[in-house]
Amino acid sequence: MKIFSATQIRAWDTDTIENEPIDSVNLMNRAAQVFTDWFIQTYPDNTRPIVIFCGTGNNGGDGVAVARLLHWLGFEAKILVCDFAEKRSADFEAQIAALPKHGNISLEWFNTAKNLPEVVPNELVIDALFGSGLNRPLEGEWAQVVDCLNQLPNEVVSIDLPSGLIPDTHTAGKSVVQADRTFSFERPKLAFFFPENAERVGEWDFGSIGLQAGFEQKTSTPYNYLTQKEAAALYRPRPKFSHKGSFGHALLVAGSFGKMGAAVLASKACLRSGVGLLTIHAPRSGNIILQSAVPEAMVSADHRAKYWAEVPDLQGYASIGVGPGIGKEPETALALQGLLQAYKKPMLLDADALNLLSENTSCWEFVPENSILTPHPKEFERLFGKTENNFQRNDLQRKKAQEHQVFILLKGANTGIACPDGSFWFNSTGNPGMATGGTGDVLTGILTGLLAQGYPPKSAALLGVYLHGLAGDLAAYSLSQEALTAGDIVEFLGKAWLELRA
Repeated sequence: MKIFSATQIRAWDTDTIENEPIDSVNLMNRAAQVFTDWFIQTYPDNTRPIVIFCGTGNNGGDGVAVARLLHWLGFEAKILVCDFAEKRSADFEAQIAALPKHGNISLEWFNTAKNLPEVVPNELVIDALFGSGLNRPLEGEWAQVVDCLNQLPNEVVSIDLPSGLIPDTHTAGKSVVQADRTFSFERPKLAFFFPENAERVGEWDFGSIGLQAGFEQKTSTPYNYLTQKEAAALYRPRPKFSHKGSFGHALLVAGSFGKMGAAVLASKACLRSGVGLLTIHAPRSGNIILQSAVPEAMVSADHRAKYWAEVPDLQGYASIGVGPGIGKEPETALALQGLLQAYKKPMLLDADALNLLSENTSCWEFVPENSILTPHPKEFERLFGKTENNFQRNDLQRKKAQEHQVFILLKGANTGIACPDGSFWFNSTGNPGMATGGTGDVLTGILTGLLAQGYPPKSAALLGVYLHGLAGDLAAYSLSQEALTAGDIVEFLGKAWLELRA
């Protein structure tokens, strides 16, 4: 699913108005109906009073239209219009004119932030001050209104996006509504995917307002949202007469003394991903552990007892994943360089393989094209340097993926996948319960297994990240986020595959 900029969404609106055809007021009415349908599912109690803070632009028009629709459904809706500039859009004026002249709805106008009325504690606040057209931080009386809203104990719901938030770039300053929930029209906004805006956006959802499908097909954007539809399209069913050789032989280079659990988790996940055969290359001290914990895998024992120091025979491996728990011994660094020089196919680099790469930058020239790198934020920083905000970090991630012709998966709440072709994908699965040791090792195993099965690197990256998060969601649903462990994600991978294909 494509994620468009605010400018592109406005162009999409215009395209719909011209080609459906539909006038702008009725498109606004349609958007208000979509929001209202979502709202009453989320807040079904129509005895709870609603107060809607409106600007005088089109986002304010959305708010007025929503007030009218809620009024018809039996809600007590109060509209507070902040008319500071005395500049009103035509569609806002049309929505004001469409309000019922009597009934359980009120309309108040304010030309200064100083005399806004007190909000009753049980009222639910709807923010409809500013929409996606904002391109600079709020100041003056608008900032005062936002600051007042943020000091309220009331629950706040924003229409389209929190007022004061700039949708496509970093929003400096504090004058942004801190919504508990946000409902976005047609598509989520780019700003929703970055942690700096988490407290501003709150829980978010989105819904289609029926914009013309043809616009999406002819309009390009680097940003995409990875949902079940896209992930399921990548799935390759197994032919009836398959055998273990049909699904590849993977090599995992993982583990060191005291960190053999990383190798166990990655190996179990690799097997659950559907790989045909798996060999684990690990220090000799891990042999008994691995043969006992993962009997389905074979073990290639390094000559060193406690850390990885030699490159095994690479003949016959369809994919290689390296990094979980390997440590950073000098001999391990040399072994990593030797592995990178010897193996020419795309491979998976994670954890200490990335830390060693950041300390030995000359090894970049040996990283095979289309390899997959899976850093968490600190590992990313070590590899590529610090940035001032998450938008800058995203720009850097995309730039480095193209520069090195690799896939860079930055792990987080919406794991972001930067592709060497310039495209970027935000994942839709996963939850905070996955913020626990070992979950990255599980992802390494899944991705290595998919590569071994012959999935192209981009397909493996997208499908693997989606499955990893989905397994985490299914595990959290059954066990709670708090009790979730990395091993649970492995155990729920089977259910994730079934859910993907449902």
